Amino acid sequence: MASQGEPSASASDPKEKKDFSTAILERKKSPNRLVVDEATNDDNSVVALHPDTMERLQLFRGDTVLLKGKKRKDTICIVLADETCEEPKVRMNKVVRQNLRVRLGDVVSVHQCQDVKYGKRVHILPIDDTVEGITGNLFDAFLKPYFLEAYRPLRKGDLFLVRGGMRSVEFKVIETDPAEYCIVAPDTEIFCDGEPIKREDEERLDEVGYDDVGGVRKQMAQIRELVELPLRHPQLFKSIGVKPPKGILLYGPPGSGKTLIASLPAAASQIRLDRGARSRDGAGLPKAV
Repeated sequence: MASQGEPSASASDPKEKKDFSTAILERKKSPNRLVVDEATNDDNSVVALHPDTMERLQLFRGDTVLLKGKKRKDTICIVLADETCEEPKVRMNKVVRQNLRVRLGDVVSVHQCQDVKYGKRVHILPIDDTVEGITGNLFDAFLKPYFLEAYRPLRKGDLFLVRGGMRSVEFKVIETDPAEYCIVAPDTEIFCDGEPIKREDEERLDEVGYDDVGGVRKQMAQIRELVELPLRHPQLFKSIGVKPPKGILLYGPPGSGKTLIASLPAAASQIRLDRGARSRDGAGLPKAV
């Protein structure tokens, strides 16, 4: 029996460390409920799962799956196997996350989506503020190469981002035939006639997020665990009796990305970042978050 002055074995064993990023799943243990993780392949039509997770869900590489997020939002994607993906997680890019109204660390459910029909016709229009100054045919420059031989699934109402040359254009799926969702095949007619639609409540798909910052994956993981998770899921820390930190300190020379990194958890947690209080001066001194 350990004395009071000695740490217990369970407290010092690194294997017993709590994984806060997946602890939310413990409330409802279901094999198809997975934690959202950032994608390594920036494809609007693909999500990645660990092979063991795919086997439990009886999914095969290339299957079409239905993903359900927040606010009764759902979309369909192609599932691929990724051995580097953790088992309780699903990797998706920010376009898919936006269509599901979820952020990194949220929970989504993954379901088999059988008998998805090839589309006869789809109607797609650009968002007005992403085509300003663009001349020429949007279909030839953006949509044709995006859908060519790709067999991409589409969901009515979804937004997607297409990069072409030096520009990115955001499109919205107005209508599909068959209704709701379909797969765009080589013989699917793609209509893009009509005025660009005005942006409504949708956030921009090209806003900076965690997956736009490279080279500091370890630091990003630490910041998400120390800052974002206590803000978004305080019940997790309360349930295990751990007090979240009151703040963190970023240090580095000017231009190293301290300001950008500090803004990411604020955006992900939908809180306001007080820019006037986080830096002592502009000379590269530490920034408090």
